[in-house]
Amino acid sequence: MTINLKENERLDDLQRNGYQIIQNPEKFCFGMDAVLLSGFAHAREEDVLLDMGTGTGIIPILMEAKYHCARLTGLEIQEESADMARRSVQLNGLSDKIQIITGDIKEAGTFFKSASFDCITCNPPYMIGQHGITNPDAPKAIARHEILCTLEDVVSQAAKLLKPGGHFYLVHRPFRLAEIIATLTRYKLEPKRMQLVYPFVDKEPNMVLLEAVRGGKPRMTVEKPLIVYQSPGVYTPEIYDVYGY
Repeated sequence: MTINLKENERLDDLQRNGYQIIQNPEKFCFGMDAVLLSGFAHAREEDVLLDMGTGTGIIPILMEAKYHCARLTGLEIQEESADMARRSVQLNGLSDKIQIITGDIKEAGTFFKSASFDCITCNPPYMIGQHGITNPDAPKAIARHEILCTLEDVVSQAAKLLKPGGHFYLVHRPFRLAEIIATLTRYKLEPKRMQLVYPFVDKEPNMVLLEAVRGGKPRMTVEKPLIVYQSPGVYTPEIYDVYGY
């Protein structure tokens, strides 16, 4: 299928099932965090999945490639990103499996029925407040900073939309880990699995991957650290495996 690209858009190969994705580097492109989240998350073929703040649709597309879920939905507030996601879904012949909805995470409960998803994923804005923002309306600022939604918005809506026993997968920054765990438990999403991501073996972690279960019992497994680079510019075998190279 041929898809017309708009100004400044490009087509990237996802190295999975021959899938491609439309992106605009002038606006916002997905990062390693989204790919690592799709590698950390688990799903079944019969599962119904929601990705909140889906951007250009990278996580639903990768999760479909990996797990062939029954139905996947991406929710994205920025229409330009949602449009790229829809065209990528169409390009990959996934229109019968993946739906992209333009909407606000804070109002997710108005788009979907309560307790209607087996899995929810989210790669939310990490940064608090206005620090470092030059244009709060810019797509990159909205994706990176808590301008349009907060951590509590994400967690509260995930708790509302997950089925009992459903799984919530999140990637975030370690400096907010205490707040993240406290927020999850407050909304009855019990942290069950955690993995810290380190850029190099001798550096501090710069990402944390978390799995929580709605109504789960208290007990969390901390997985071995994930190291991104074995030397400058050279990924570790674990990262090549996540990327599917």
